Amino acid sequence: MDSTIDMLFWQLAAAYLFVLLLTVIVRIKGIPREKEIFIATVRMTLQLILVGYILVYLFEHSHPFYTSLLVVIMLAFAIRTIIKRAKVKLSRRMKRIIAFSMTSGILLSLICFIFVVLRLSPWYDPRYVIPIAGMIIGNSMTGIALGVNSLIEGMRSQKDKVEAALMLGATPKHAAQDIVNKAFDAALLPTINSMVGMGIIFLPGMMTGQILSGTSPLVAVEYQIAIMLGIVGSVSLSVILFVQLGYQTFFNRHSQLDL
Repeated sequence: MDSTIDMLFWQLAAAYLFVLLLTVIVRIKGIPREKEIFIATVRMTLQLILVGYILVYLFEHSHPFYTSLLVVIMLAFAIRTIIKRAKVKLSRRMKRIIAFSMTSGILLSLICFIFVVLRLSPWYDPRYVIPIAGMIIGNSMTGIALGVNSLIEGMRSQKDKVEAALMLGATPKHAAQDIVNKAFDAALLPTINSMVGMGIIFLPGMMTGQILSGTSPLVAVEYQIAIMLGIVGSVSLSVILFVQLGYQTFFNRHSQLDL
């Protein structure tokens, strides 16, 4: 098969025309997003260039410490992003629950994927571990972020309903059950929608990248199915841990609602 096309600098620069188009559209519509678009574009570019050089070094100097360290850094930044993007200021307890849920769900899924699904040898091969960890962490971050905002919004908007249930003798778990279930559903919905449209409506990034690099489409499909199932597992574990522990932060030790 043909080798991957190596883009020249001007070809890559031409892709930024799409950002220019977006900026023009939001300006015409009077939406004050130009600054955010500019910052996001610059950050994306610098971050990807930096990661590119880091990966080149890792691939040439494969070591379990370097691979593990990069996964930990990615996870830490994901947790920080969730906390920063929350609609309200989070309590210290809620932050700890977010960190615990993310770490547990992601590491369990990643370990299973590396040692059971792929059976990597060596297990720390950065060519596999880093891209897979990135996809799992990124999707879990999106799920937890949606779960956080949905849970907070639900507890605040349905405060009267929860308090009424508590007055009638319900436990905090039963009083918040509907809110917890809706938060879990909201967090999982984007992942389910991706699975439904995958292959028919769009080709996912990992599969597209492999095909562009010359890999057989059938092999790319196998990897994509495996990683998608790994993502589902990670998002499910992370979110269920969060919602089952997170709702408890809205109640005090006397089982009273405390927002």
